[in-house]
Parts: sequence; structure tokens; C-alpha cells
Amino acid sequence: MSSTDGYLGTPIVTGEAVALDLRPAGIATRSLAAVIDYTAQMLVLVALVLLVLRFALNADSAAAAAAFVTMYVLVLLGYPVLFETLTRGRTPGKMALGLRVVRDDGGPIRFRHAFVRGLVGVVLEKPGVSFGTVALFTMLFSRAGKRVGDMAAGTVVLHERVPVRVVPPPDMPPALAGWARGLDLSGVTDELALRMRQFLARAHEFDPSARETIGSNLVTEVAARTSAPLPPGVPGWAYLAAVLAERRNREMSRVVAPPPAPVDPAPWSPSPTAPPNVRLSDHPRPDGFAPPG
Repeated sequence: MSSTDGYLGTPIVTGEAVALDLRPAGIATRSLAAVIDYTAQMLVLVALVLLVLRFALNADSAAAAAAFVTMYVLVLLGYPVLFETLTRGRTPGKMALGLRVVRDDGGPIRFRHAFVRGLVGVVLEKPGVSFGTVALFTMLFSRAGKRVGDMAAGTVVLHERVPVRVVPPPDMPPALAGWARGLDLSGVTDELALRMRQFLARAHEFDPSARETIGSNLVTEVAARTSAPLPPGVPGWAYLAAVLAERRNREMSRVVAPPPAPVDPAPWSPSPTAPPNVRLSDHPRPDGFAPPG
């Protein structure tokens, strides 16, 4: 599967086999974000060291060294884990550069993903035993720009600030317009409609065998939800397009239905043929109710 967009890198595919319009972050952007985060970590570490030295002036050199190493590891590990867990994948450096860590399927990360990324980073990457060279080489040779921590945690770093491509909704195939009016679409949920629309917009990017498999599965699911099987001789893409177009038309008709035209009541005037001095009480209504006289 390949992408035809000018701004897309390696596509991120969800569990429903839908490619997302997200771009993996490059080495330069990630390096700049890492510099921002590392600077913040060093400032936190210096503040902690000064605080400890202020209250532990009489401690021996071995205890001071042990305290320093402990604080160093805690800051390098706790800083990314804390921020990425609380913000669903963003540290201050990533926030500044518009980056976010997500799972390989595009979903938000959790504590275990952040912890694995941070632990591998402390041990192997930044600075770790390799002083960052392992992370650099794996990012260079990974299509998604992954470092070792991403590979271990099953994550990828993406750009959030990418151009938004609005995919126009599919048109109604003229031959299926009358057939679609009788469909029961109550079982077509928003989630299913979104998957159908994304598949139709990205079908040209799939391998032919994958496109056939995913399209057939969608047609089968839609047929079960609508109790309307694929008409003979109709291709699957036209079937899905007709269902989506009819669903959209019904939604639009409910939303933009024109309000009823206002009616200006004519002013009441007595009938010119009404006899004079006639009281309403003398003429009861057809239901037998007459106002008191």
C-alpha cells in the first residue's frame, strides 16, 4: 500500500484497515523536541541537586553521588513517562513542535507504552550506553522514523499539524437512486458510515487483494445492517456509495427542511349579509356548545 499525497509519509493504519492522514515525525523535528525536553530535564535536575545539597551538607561523597545518580535516573525516566501519560503522548518539547506519540494503530498511548519508551531511552538511547547513536540509526532506517523505544512499545511519533484534506462525500449512482429510497438505514451507525467513507476515499491506495477483502467485508456488514443485499450486477463500491449518499440525503432533509410559510390571518369583519342585532348565543356551534348569553 502506498500513499499518493504530497505530505504523507508512511500511512498509519487503524485496526479497521483505514489509513489516517497523519505524518510520522522526522529526525530533525524529533531532535529539536528532544533538545527542548533535555534542557527542561537538566533544569529540573539542577534544581533538585541544589535543594539536596542545601539540606545534606554533611553527607559523605558516596551518599551524595548515589543521590545524584538516583535523581538523574528519576528525572530522565519520570519526566517523559509523566508527561506522555497525562497528556496522551506529548512532552513540552513535543507540544512546542506539534508532535504526539500514538500506538501503531493510531490510538492514544497509556502508561505502559510511555514507561517502556522511557525505560529504553534511559538505558540505550538518551544518553544511555550508546549516547543516542542507536536511536539515530534506527530512526534513519525505519520507514516510520521509529527509535528502539518506539519499536519496543509499539508506538510512533506523529505530526499533529498537517494539512487537512477534506474528502468529498460520494455521489449517488443514478441507477441506484430509486432502490436506495427504500432502504432501512437505522442500523448504519456513524462509525460504520465513517469506515465506508474512508474506504471509498482511499480504495485506490490499497493493494488489489486487500481492497477486495476489505470492500467485501464492508458490503457484507452493510447488507446485514440494512437487510438489503448487493443487487445483481452492482459493484461493491457503487453499493456502498449509494448507501452513504442516501444516508446523507436523509440527514440533510431533516436538518435543512424549509420551515412552513407564515400565514397572515385576514382581519375579521362582520359578514355584509349578516342580519342586524344577531347575538352569537343564538347560534350554537356544531358540537352543541354555545357561549352564555
